[in-house]
Amino acid sequence: MQRTERLFAIAEYLRGRRTGVTAEALAERFGVTLRTIYRDLDALRAASMPLSAERGRGGGYALDRSYSLPPVNFTAREAALLVALGRFAVDMRLLPFEETVESALDKVRSALSTSAQRELLERLKDLSFLGVPSLPSKKSVREAIERAWFEQQPLRITYVDGNFLQTTRRIRIKSFIMDRHETRVNAVDLDTQETRPFRLDRIAEAEVLRTETP
Repeated sequence: MQRTERLFAIAEYLRGRRTGVTAEALAERFGVTLRTIYRDLDALRAASMPLSAERGRGGGYALDRSYSLPPVNFTAREAALLVALGRFAVDMRLLPFEETVESALDKVRSALSTSAQRELLERLKDLSFLGVPSLPSKKSVREAIERAWFEQQPLRITYVDGNFLQTTRRIRIKSFIMDRHETRVNAVDLDTQETRPFRLDRIAEAEVLRTETP
């Protein structure tokens, strides 16, 4: 997660809480050091974010209750369908971007009034999806692939084939193929210039490359 994305995520997380949260808890949630979190909090203040520190039980860092991002006006019907389809995508592991989908679903729910949220829960009880979940993959791999795809950056991956042979490759993602129990990353091998699919569950490690070094 890049710093700009993390700053927005921290603001969203604080906005959704009714109590303060400690810097230690923030550092653990976002996978960074305590020093980095303090720098992020300073950056949010510098950007005129109404951020305050509260002492005592239930204290910590919190946003002023009047602070709000621009609202999104979903109807209960629209939200129900978005949440249902999003939950199905997460449960079936259809997309490699599970954490991003979960975050988006939280925002859809938070945009609704209390009565609309109650109606949403009732409607979701009547929707059921059946399917076979895709094979699991590493969170760190999914995060690197998501970042590389959205930012159009190359990747260095460690791939384990069907014979358990492990190789390191530099690739650029072209598309994703989601077929029943597996998700495939369709990519160009930057060393051979060949396009081929890589099974997501067989990618052991992934690292975003800022430049395509020879």
